[in-house]
Amino acid sequence: MNAPQSPLIHLIDDDAAVRESLALLISTVGLRVQTWDRPDTFLAGFDRQGIGAIVLDVRMPGISGLSLLDTLIAQGVDQPILMLTGHGTVEMCRRAFKAGAAEFLEKPVNDEQLLEALQQAVRQHVKSRERHQADRLARERYAQLSEREREVLGLIVAGLTNKEIGRALDLSPRTVETHRAHLFAKLQAESLAQLIRAYAALVEASP
Repeated sequence: MNAPQSPLIHLIDDDAAVRESLALLISTVGLRVQTWDRPDTFLAGFDRQGIGAIVLDVRMPGISGLSLLDTLIAQGVDQPILMLTGHGTVEMCRRAFKAGAAEFLEKPVNDEQLLEALQQAVRQHVKSRERHQADRLARERYAQLSEREREVLGLIVAGLTNKEIGRALDLSPRTVETHRAHLFAKLQAESLAQLIRAYAALVEASP
């Protein structure tokens, strides 16, 4: 299995000098940067599965930054998007945040402010992907349970003892114990607390 790549920052700006200077700045904190001069080439080559963030200029010829933001959000892109503009207005800022932008910064951008915003965005994206991965695993493991095992799991989480579960489901204590063992194995839980956390993760992951 290939090792996961380090976060990648996508920088879209039609000004070559801005791209070069910002790419150099971003690289000083150990983040990889890929620059794009046009939104259409970015959309064609962008890896949506990657970890990182997007830095997007608002004013560009052709597709505007705000239009590109709308397109990315509509496509379900989960990388945080930071907007940059040299001619910002309150209405433009409001529209960007309403559309789903993570940050809105004015040019000339403050170096520390941009780097802090990017690092925070990347951390949030990593956590979001980890949470989605955990949710997916929880659903996959729950799908392995039989209907009876799901009933037993719900009663365990409700705090019932094996005897109480047996009476509720008309099962022998030995059968309940067998189901309980299967639950621990299938949900990969080593303790009751882990079993309950697995169930809670499943509930949170449910649409």
